[in-house]
Amino acid sequence: MSPRGGGLAAGLRNLGNPAWQREATPRRLDALFELIRHDLSAGALGIGLLVGYAPRVAPEEYLSMAGLAAEAGVPTYTHARDLIDQVPDIPIDGAEEVVRAAAATGAHMHYCHINSTSLRQVDRVLTLVDKVRAEGARVTTEAYPYGAGMTGIGAAFLAPESPHTMGIGPSSITYVPTGERVADAARLRELRATDPGGLAVIHFLNEDVPADRAFMDRALLSQDTVVGSDAMPLTWAGGEPPDPMAWPLPPGAITHPRTAGTFKVLRRHVRETGALSLPEAVRRCSLLPARVLEESVPAMRRKGRIQAGCDADLVVFSPEEVSDQATYAASTRPSTGYAHVLVGGRHVVRDGEPILDALPGRAIRCWR
Repeated sequence: MSPRGGGLAAGLRNLGNPAWQREATPRRLDALFELIRHDLSAGALGIGLLVGYAPRVAPEEYLSMAGLAAEAGVPTYTHARDLIDQVPDIPIDGAEEVVRAAAATGAHMHYCHINSTSLRQVDRVLTLVDKVRAEGARVTTEAYPYGAGMTGIGAAFLAPESPHTMGIGPSSITYVPTGERVADAARLRELRATDPGGLAVIHFLNEDVPADRAFMDRALLSQDTVVGSDAMPLTWAGGEPPDPMAWPLPPGAITHPRTAGTFKVLRRHVRETGALSLPEAVRRCSLLPARVLEESVPAMRRKGRIQAGCDADLVVFSPEEVSDQATYAASTRPSTGYAHVLVGGRHVVRDGEPILDALPGRAIRCWR
């Protein structure tokens, strides 16, 4: 589990590499720890752990990383490995691993996209999280409001012998560069061999089926769950565009709709179902993400709040009109109902139109 990489595209290409997935030797683990300590001293905000993409690494390696995070006073961010309900011979249940690390090391464990890693076992996972929280462990959670995920098609859990463990088959996977639903295991093997980093949409839960939608809602609406986007890079149908920074986006740009529409909670869970009040939905989209970081990142104590002394990062929207427009077929369509966005008191969106030359943002680092 490397703390560094050559960019997201390179990282996606390596997801299916057996050498990347192997358990680290003691010597290599020592070298990784040294790299992580160096990055933390340079201002890194925490430690990301992709055990879901290397599901056979030793549980002790994960626990050691959590111990390092506790030592440094920063959170970890975990894409959990498979659940034992899905893969009975997994080295350790993914949810048990996260909560055990929190209890054993005292580290703040952030459980990423608990919806797509828990699926139909979300009630059991949330019960585990609630139990360790009640005992004093620090576990925070995040979910995005969609029934499909997105990742590189070379991911370990998309191997032809694996998807059935999640209740899906090759035809549940859409290979984004061509838009094709993967026909069968042979085609899946071919795509994984020729383009392991190629983005794929994985339809885990059917958003049109009430029972599946209920699993999604329980993940998102559980206590203090952050509304997360897990945004993905753009893939361009037909090759790279002449100007990837152009706006509006040139035709052919494809991503996951959560990249543009994850705050659909303001439409669905506030306006349509009433499951969340407007203040609570805004809290989950703004204040709670800041609180995940603020104990170790002082700058985040000025985020997610509208009060004197805080940063003037503001979004002005109409509660009656705000809505997502992105779909799986039109994944980059901008949301509507947003009038203004200010960063540091400067408009980056005014009257619904982006100001393309406004660049007031500043990098945030964890200085200790």
